[in-house]
This record gives sequence, C-alpha cells and structure tokens, in this order.
Amino acid sequence: MGRNLIETVMGAVVLLVAGLFVFFAYDLAQIETARGYEVKANFLRIGGLTRGSDVRISGIKVGTVLDARLDPATFDAVVTLAMVPDVKLPADTQASIDSDGLLGGKYVRLEPGQAAERIADGGTIAKTKDYRSLEDQVGEIIFLATGGETRK
Repeated sequence: MGRNLIETVMGAVVLLVAGLFVFFAYDLAQIETARGYEVKANFLRIGGLTRGSDVRISGIKVGTVLDARLDPATFDAVVTLAMVPDVKLPADTQASIDSDGLLGGKYVRLEPGQAAERIADGGTIAKTKDYRSLEDQVGEIIFLATGGETRK
C-alpha cells in the first residue's frame, strides 16, 4: 500500500511540474493578440505568414497579424495588423516579411520612417517589400555566380 501512495504522490508532482512548464512557456511566448489600432499592408507574396504572427520593430514585438486575405481586384495579399496603441507609425513606414531563421516562422518587420504624419487607425502602410524565399535567394546567387545579371 505504501508503494501505491509514493507512486501517486510522484505522479502528482510530475503533473504539477508539467503544468508549471506549460504556464511559463505560454507566458514567455507572448501569444496574446496586441490590442490597439489596425493597419493594413499589401504584398505580392507573404510566404506562409499566418494569423497570430508577430509584428516587430527592431526585434521588439509591437503587434500581431490579425488576418491575411486575397484582394479580388488586384490579387495582392492584404495583411491586417493589430498594433499596440503606444506605437504610432510614421506615414513612410516600410513593411517586409522576414523569417526567424531557416526553420523559424514568418513575421512582419516594420522600419519606421521620418515623416511627421502618422498612420491612422484603419490606414494602410504604402511601402512594402515582398517575401523572398530561400529558393529565390539561392537561385539569384547561382545566377550571379554563372555570370548572369539580376533583374530588379
């Protein structure tokens, strides 16, 4: 009977430690959606960017991707971003889609400009850079190495 009690206590300790691990992992991951104002950005390719992906400035999370949809008129990908309220983006901000390394997820990288005018709630980021996949970059390097010229 003593052995069953020890096994039960050890099982409870293991479950408690697992629960603490999940709590800390969730807390450190900053999974929650940013609350604040929304802006949109149009891209030709988003390369696997998904809802819930981060929006970062200088590596700091300042927002979350709320939605990505196809514009039926232009066939561009329209990405809706939720920005934290204390980050007011200049009108000449540039948005691009980057990757967290070879196996990492995608995120939207913002490079704020110098304009005094700010993007309002519901506004659009006019300057965007499309996603360049690893295959595109390797192909460009091979093309350059064989004596070709790149197209811009």
